[in-house]
Amino acid sequence: MSAAPRRPARSRTGRLSSVGDAGDAPSGGAQQRQIGGFRLSVRLKLTLSYAGFLMVAGVLLLAVVWVFLLRYVPENPQFVSAGGGRPGPNVPSRSDLQEAFVPKATLVLAFLLMFGLVGGWLLAGRMLAPLARITDATRLAGRGSLAHRIRMDGPRDEFRELADAFDTMLGQVEAQVAEQQRFAANASHELRTPLAVTQTLLEVARNDPDHDQRELVERLTVVNGRAIDLTEALLLLSRADRRSFARGPVDLSLLAEEAAETLLPLAERRGVGIGTTGDPATTIGSDALLLQMTTNLVHNAVVHNLPGGGSVWVATAVRGHDAVLTVENTGSALAPHLVATLVEPFQRGSARIRGDHSGVGLGLAIVRSIVDAHDGTLHLEPRAGGGLRVTVHLPVAAGTNG
Repeated sequence: MSAAPRRPARSRTGRLSSVGDAGDAPSGGAQQRQIGGFRLSVRLKLTLSYAGFLMVAGVLLLAVVWVFLLRYVPENPQFVSAGGGRPGPNVPSRSDLQEAFVPKATLVLAFLLMFGLVGGWLLAGRMLAPLARITDATRLAGRGSLAHRIRMDGPRDEFRELADAFDTMLGQVEAQVAEQQRFAANASHELRTPLAVTQTLLEVARNDPDHDQRELVERLTVVNGRAIDLTEALLLLSRADRRSFARGPVDLSLLAEEAAETLLPLAERRGVGIGTTGDPATTIGSDALLLQMTTNLVHNAVVHNLPGGGSVWVATAVRGHDAVLTVENTGSALAPHLVATLVEPFQRGSARIRGDHSGVGLGLAIVRSIVDAHDGTLHLEPRAGGGLRVTVHLPVAAGTNG
């Protein structure tokens, strides 16, 4: 006979929980302390602490009076002569003073207890009021409302600093979420294009068996290659954003020469000359990511250039505490407001360039992510004669300051 399954018990919060599961027991570190089902809030704990400290102080004060004053009072009453043979006043004994002292001391302690509880409750509520505002803002953020801000006023104490830090964090999270949503929408749009083209080509081939298979294969190869390039760019961008890479000394001048040598055939086909100059500039980072950054900058400078007579200049230097990489290229005039958007994903400075090296619109976005992951700065500005100048500042390696 098989045992009957246990019936799930409904908890007070309305959730179903299995009766007898050891995993359902609340942990002492994660849950508030409870006594007989009564939860001790922070306000109540502070109130009890204030009242307890006040009672201890009162008891100590009364103990001082008892030990250092009453102990010197004689136990047996004595008569003091007032002179002239007349008896003097009766000196009270220790027992008399105890009978007068103990009831008054008890009343004082009872008053201190009530005063400590009431005053501690009011004082704790006033002190914890800013924390309640922070808690409400946290709940709103947990429900997805990132636009709310605490904006706490008053003196700059610990609660004010916590609220300001929380507002700053909410602003950063809101900006990152908006950027991720925009990036996801753009990535979906860019990935949908090659997939839609592939589907169209396959439908044409299925409906027209006599279609030129070689042309179809070539076009599918180009479209598939673009989808692969876009996927690899997205993975590289995600890797740079996570900063999941090993770091070591990297000489930017060697990376500039390698990138120029790699892209020289493309530059020659387009009639663009590449020149590299500069001194060794060593930084600390990922050799593969920094090479990808340099290659993207040089590739962008070659592709967005004047065909049949353009130029690209790559220079490296050490300026103060920065290793600097500069890539300039000739080309058409660029408006300053357009230059500011070039580092956004899927933004292109000109009309989309057709060909094998048209890119996927992530080149400068990847550059920005790599620079940010290496704690550097990226600056873009249009050249006076047309074209673009890109300057990358990275922290120089120790011992190589210029």
